[in-house]
Amino acid sequence: MDLAIGVNTLGEVAGQANDVRLVLLHDNVGKVLVLLPATVLLNLVSIWRDTERHLQPVKGDDVKRFFSQEKLLTEGGQKKLFSLPVFIDVKCEALDTLNIIEPYSGLRFSANRSWYMAGMRSLRLGVSLSDIDKVQPSGDDETVISHAVERFTALRIRQRLEDTLGLPSLAPTTQKIIMLRSDDAAGVDRLVPVVKVDPSLSAQVMSWSVSPYYAAPGSIQSIDDAIIRVLGFDLVVNLALGIAMGKTLSLPDDTPRNQTPYWQQAVYTATLAERLAKKMSNDIRPKPGLVYLAGLLHNFGYIVLAHLFPPHFSLLSRYIEANPHLRLDYIEKHILHVTREQVGAWLMESWSLPEEVFNGIRYLNDPLNSKADAYSQVIHLANHALRQSGLADGPVDHVLNPEVLVRTGLTQAEITAEVELMQVDSESLLEFTHSLADH
Repeated sequence: MDLAIGVNTLGEVAGQANDVRLVLLHDNVGKVLVLLPATVLLNLVSIWRDTERHLQPVKGDDVKRFFSQEKLLTEGGQKKLFSLPVFIDVKCEALDTLNIIEPYSGLRFSANRSWYMAGMRSLRLGVSLSDIDKVQPSGDDETVISHAVERFTALRIRQRLEDTLGLPSLAPTTQKIIMLRSDDAAGVDRLVPVVKVDPSLSAQVMSWSVSPYYAAPGSIQSIDDAIIRVLGFDLVVNLALGIAMGKTLSLPDDTPRNQTPYWQQAVYTATLAERLAKKMSNDIRPKPGLVYLAGLLHNFGYIVLAHLFPPHFSLLSRYIEANPHLRLDYIEKHILHVTREQVGAWLMESWSLPEEVFNGIRYLNDPLNSKADAYSQVIHLANHALRQSGLADGPVDHVLNPEVLVRTGLTQAEITAEVELMQVDSESLLEFTHSLADH
């Protein structure tokens, strides 16, 4: 199984002025070390401009291996480490002692200024989260997206933003399924005819119905049998929409290394979120089917960003590798001034998906926002719980947000237990994931 490399947010371990993050970069000349305040964003463009070297972050598992060397547990080894060239942020330059934190390996030690003075160069390297927020455009999501498109591409916004983006239109079958998904009165009797007239969707439904993950007793003889006896209305509609939307755009190539595969993260988030929704009390429980769909599509905006901003998307990938401790939406705001949740939710709204779905996705990183609801909150919990097990991308909080737990009525123990139950089924769940990815 492909696992993300879990890196904590550093908020729990970095609270002092001399807490400093250590970053390993390289180019064809060699390796360098970067030292900057622990919780800020490393601005790669500043390094490239000021050093005239196109230094890149080292792959996460190689960083972990490098800094896990036994000799780095000794003072002698730590001193020798600073024989490499050192770029230090101006805010750390005058500090006599640094509390070094390397997030990939968990290495921590104290370093005296004298260790790195000989090879040190002072630069402006860090950008704080408050600085990122200050330069974000104001307005609703469509205004923000329009600003980003005009700023970072050669496109100029026409009367309709959807026309400008050049996104393919949804297939007729997909449009029919969206109508079914939005109609509370729709059922299997209206879904079966839609599936039957689409050969590709019919084949997919039959494939899903015989998946080991659903372990249907007996043989599956027909589309009716597959939907009515095994899969059910919600699952077929949700998976069909997930695949149809995935087909509108290609998965990007130049992604952060060690990233969890797109479909694996989608299916695991959807599955866990639906399990958690079913454990919530009846008076606050969101509809599990819509929770599943929101979980399945929660990362769709990431593909849209790759489509809209190809050159900048590669840059975004390098920034994510260099700043694994930071929330992904802050890195996206710094590079593009728009996040995957904003663009994904806006597009789903323009395609007339249910409000519960696009609103749940829009606020999954801000689950206590006044516009957030149980859908955002349960997907937030599912995503962050999966990060703790290396099954989703993003920095790791070792304790789930207590206020979100209170609002959903869930506990950390309940969520951990559901993740463990999912992992018992991991082989069949992964096979199911691969079948979706193949389609």
